[in-house]
Amino acid sequence: MTLRSALLAVMVLTATTLPADEPPNILFIMSDDHAAHAISAYRSHLADIAPTPNIDRLADEGALFSNAFCTNSICSPSRACILTGQYAHTNGAFDLSGQVPKGSQMLALQMRQAGYHTAMIGKWHLKAEPADFEYYCVLPGQGSYHNPQFRIRGERRWGKNLLKFDDRHVTDAITDISLNWLRTGWDKSRPFFLMHHFKAPHDYFDNAERYESWLRDKEIPEPPTLWERGAQFGSIATRGANDELLPHIGTSIGARNPRRSYLGDLPALYPDEFPPGYDPKNYSDEENTRFAYNAYLRKYLRCVRGVDDNLGRLFQWLQDSGEMDRTVIIYTGDQGFMLGEHDYQDKRWMYEESLRMPLLVRYPPAVPAGLRSDAIIENVDFGPTMLDFAAAKIPADVQGRSFRSIVCGDGEPEQWKQEAYYRYWMHMAHHDNPAHVGIRTKTHKLIYFYGCNYDGGYRTPAGWELYDLVNDPAETVNLANAPEHQPLLREMKQRLANARTRVGDDGSHFPACEAVLQQSWTDTPAIRAEAEEISAQFLQRRLRELQAGKRNPRTWQGP
Repeated sequence: MTLRSALLAVMVLTATTLPADEPPNILFIMSDDHAAHAISAYRSHLADIAPTPNIDRLADEGALFSNAFCTNSICSPSRACILTGQYAHTNGAFDLSGQVPKGSQMLALQMRQAGYHTAMIGKWHLKAEPADFEYYCVLPGQGSYHNPQFRIRGERRWGKNLLKFDDRHVTDAITDISLNWLRTGWDKSRPFFLMHHFKAPHDYFDNAERYESWLRDKEIPEPPTLWERGAQFGSIATRGANDELLPHIGTSIGARNPRRSYLGDLPALYPDEFPPGYDPKNYSDEENTRFAYNAYLRKYLRCVRGVDDNLGRLFQWLQDSGEMDRTVIIYTGDQGFMLGEHDYQDKRWMYEESLRMPLLVRYPPAVPAGLRSDAIIENVDFGPTMLDFAAAKIPADVQGRSFRSIVCGDGEPEQWKQEAYYRYWMHMAHHDNPAHVGIRTKTHKLIYFYGCNYDGGYRTPAGWELYDLVNDPAETVNLANAPEHQPLLREMKQRLANARTRVGDDGSHFPACEAVLQQSWTDTPAIRAEAEEISAQFLQRRLRELQAGKRNPRTWQGP
């Protein structure tokens, strides 16, 4: 036995002999847009300048997953996937109009049936009332960073019963509400199931005033791909036939995208983060991009620090009350976030920084301290795993699978999934991201930009992207057109087709969209010629929109 395996055996023995006489409490903590690479436990280029000690505690004393992925990198669908254990095409929450109605909020229903006292606090961001929870106090929509209001159960109809927190930052207020519920609202004759959801660090970022000077004079480390996009990154779908769509696909940090960029937005929002009397015309493109990047990251990381500090408050109460080691604590984000990689902002992409979710789990009676896993986990798996810890029933229509055995140190169970499935539906909405579908294995990623909305309209060129994540983790070289990689491309395309069958995404929900997807699936000279023509047509359409001042043309049509 090696020293490492001996130490692991000791950790497991120590963990499993701790008291576990009663069902554990379950605390599910989710921040909005919190990327894994903005958590210092994940050891990115931001780890030293912006440490997250309280979140890191979960990694030190529990498990960290490096391959946890969302199935749709946008707020409402991700939340619906977690709540139902189903993919978007099954639960019907395809986009920001998504909802999970009363009677379908699976996690709340099953936890309550298993004897848990259920509560939902913070950002909900689903249209229907969280009525299947016994207690809720949730933000309306995105909510406000300052002086937030919360929707609570009451005599008036959903959305009209409000609780306001004057002179409080939303991160502090959400923690106040959870602490108050734990102290005075929780029925201590039952274990609790608490979904504690922060709004932060969703953009546009607005931190509590006490953090305003933090990082003010610091230059934030930059991802290399902020500058080095390279000719081999992307495809005709994201670049155009002759790079003519580079300014129009994906919102930018610098001035690349004339419709929306942080350089265009942030100087007015955060003037103190730019030089006095700032005028971009007085600086080079590189200087302007660097100004916008630093303003972006400083505000974002200040919001993250507020989250981490408030987790310290929450953990201290659990410690003082004797509940810390009786509670399964899960920390995640609703998806990842682009922090300047490839000169992109926001999320929605299937690129790593947007696709990957942070996932940390602490529960000393069963989870070995310091466990690290590269098992592929999807957000549809979160719900059944929590139900498994609660010894609750997992309904037959749940598509996810419990990874409890993995987090408890037993490794991947037989026939565990070897690829994550992804689909983004909101074609060219808000942040200029084309609709796409794909799979992510432990070593490779295949993305298919099929380029249309639900009705098969507002076409952008279709294109394939294939990345070797072992040799090219920053995704800088698309291998899809390389002759020597055609066997791998064919294999990955077949795996994608199989994954669509496995998860039930058969296209029947939007037949016109599926027809476009199937039409461009095979790469032939005719299909390539059509993509080039669509690229030219889209460029002209976008130039007309810009000339008409259409900053956010509505291109997607929600179901």
